[in-house]
Amino acid sequence: MGIKDDAVEVRAQGWRTLAALHGLIEADLERSLQAEAQLSVVEYTVLDALSRQDGWHMRMQQLARATALSPSATTRLVNRLEQRCLLTRILCADDRRGIYTELTPGGIALLVHARPVHDQALERALAQAQDVPELAPLVDALPRLHAGV
Repeated sequence: MGIKDDAVEVRAQGWRTLAALHGLIEADLERSLQAEAQLSVVEYTVLDALSRQDGWHMRMQQLARATALSPSATTRLVNRLEQRCLLTRILCADDRRGIYTELTPGGIALLVHARPVHDQALERALAQAQDVPELAPLVDALPRLHAGV
């Protein structure tokens, strides 16, 4: 194995470590959010992304990027959340083809309930990951990553 092959393996190992941390965090978030708020992680992500917008709405394509879902998966997710009266769609006044997605009062209330559940689960998962020698350096790097954004 040459130097180039070693570099590829180091990056691959880094990716596997990142995937392991992500899996650990997502599993804890999923369990907690389902049990306490009847939300999946991706549903929480939609509500959270919408709450962080000035005016509390986003175009569907922005929402797809925020959730890392395909446009069709985003549409299905929005349909489910709309059926639960957690968000609504609004036609864009400037572009009749554009559709905004916006939180409803029920969506805001559920997010207010779910946010501490999410935050506690995240803290718990990160503390658990900190105890795994392979994951600890990545957990330690997270605050520095945010500072660079």
